[in-house]
Amino acid sequence: MGGLLEGEVAIVTGGGGGIGRGISERFAREGAAVVIAEIDPDRAAETQLAITGENGRAVAVVVDVRETGVAEALVTTARDEFGRVDVLVNNVGHFGGARKAFHEQSDEEWDELYRVNLGHVLACTRATLPVLVEQGDGGSIVNVSTIEAFRAIPTRAVYSAFKSAITGLTRSLAVEYGRYRIRVNAIAPDVTETLQVPYSRWVTPEDEHMIPSWVPAGRFGTPDDTAGVALFLASDLSAFVTGTTVHADGGTLAASGWFPTVEGGWTNRPRRP
Repeated sequence: MGGLLEGEVAIVTGGGGGIGRGISERFAREGAAVVIAEIDPDRAAETQLAITGENGRAVAVVVDVRETGVAEALVTTARDEFGRVDVLVNNVGHFGGARKAFHEQSDEEWDELYRVNLGHVLACTRATLPVLVEQGDGGSIVNVSTIEAFRAIPTRAVYSAFKSAITGLTRSLAVEYGRYRIRVNAIAPDVTETLQVPYSRWVTPEDEHMIPSWVPAGRFGTPDDTAGVALFLASDLSAFVTGTTVHADGGTLAASGWFPTVEGGWTNRPRRP
């Protein structure tokens, strides 16, 4: 039996590390050929080798998706190497540098946040959609967003704004391109171990017992958790799902500030926020 993505071709931005690598490897195990767009040469090579070493199909492209023309080059690579494109995963994103009050931030900092969190999503999606339409047999676009598109994040308001824009983009494109059987969805992770948020290094052994108080699911997430959601949204398992966001957050958005107490009750006023 073939995998859920047997014979399909996927482009994964930031596909060499963290969540992106988890998605790349999971897609490959399910039969997809993967174009790994990755800025770090070592991560790109390692992920390609991990896939091909298990008889999967992958090509790594060392690029910065923020740069002009890269989106079109990725689509060209996918077609040259594997003949088509079926899935695009817009995974790259970053919350930026040092925390600053909104009024202290510069135009240059805002521009960088735009390029890494929204600009490349627009560019890669625009480059991919004509191919999906031309092929005539549908396709799937998966945007990796964040819980901060749905809740506040002080000192990161502009990051939150661009991630919120992905929610609107996802909904609108899903409606606009549904007639072509192209589905567009998003994933909003939280408390997931990545290169940017290495919880295993941040949380001391003395505080590990508090994790179930922070995360209703009782643990931090892994790249494989998000990869499973991406597989669902990329495959025919979600054939009737479009224009929505799946919250891969262990229940943190649902909790919305409620925490269990040691006495067995609940509080929205933790002593140790």
